[in-house]
Amino acid sequence: EHGGAAPLFVAADADVDAAAKAITKGGFYHAGQVCVSVQRVFADRAIIGQLTDSLVSQATTLTVGDPTDPTTDIGPLIRPREVTRVAEWVGDAVAAGAETLCGATTVGRQAYAPTILHNPPPDAAVSTQEIFGPVACVYPYADLDTALAQANALPVAFQAAVFTDSQATAMHVYHHVDASAVMVNDHTAFRVDGMPFAGLRQSGLGTGGLPYTIHDMQIDKMLIINSA
Repeated sequence: EHGGAAPLFVAADADVDAAAKAITKGGFYHAGQVCVSVQRVFADRAIIGQLTDSLVSQATTLTVGDPTDPTTDIGPLIRPREVTRVAEWVGDAVAAGAETLCGATTVGRQAYAPTILHNPPPDAAVSTQEIFGPVACVYPYADLDTALAQANALPVAFQAAVFTDSQATAMHVYHHVDASAVMVNDHTAFRVDGMPFAGLRQSGLGTGGLPYTIHDMQIDKMLIINSA
């Protein structure tokens, strides 16, 4: 797999506080350096204000710093030039019209504050490429199918998620989002060891996971007998 730009949908009937808690974890743990990290959040206009308020409230309490300190929530990015890149992507999105709800600042040479952007342009780097940093983008939608089309408009596809109390909504997202796995009422980076793990399109080739790996380590052997 080669990463993605994971979409997460929050429907009008969702438990918004639970969604915000999951997005905070799925978007910012490991400083966002996760191939299925929550990156693009599509939220129904009816609840987007409540959602962003909750996200900001949680994100601004996270501690950025030394990863060996037990009180640290967000550690460094892998190298200083990645901090520079993330800052440039965020700056370009803001210059193009995105609203900064929190963060958007570097922390020393090696870290970046947890950042939430509201409605970046669909062609911005933060909307089209894997951020691999502690940045989550929130986009309002009035029509779920329009949000699904925007989510599917990229050449990468990996894991996705939807928060809703409606089984019909959950199944609609499952059937229409381009993803190899869809989490219902959990974040896109949810994982247990036995789960298949597969990137689609430019996100990868083949499927990982214990049974798939075991099969890949075996040898297929054929016997053909021609006997009177």
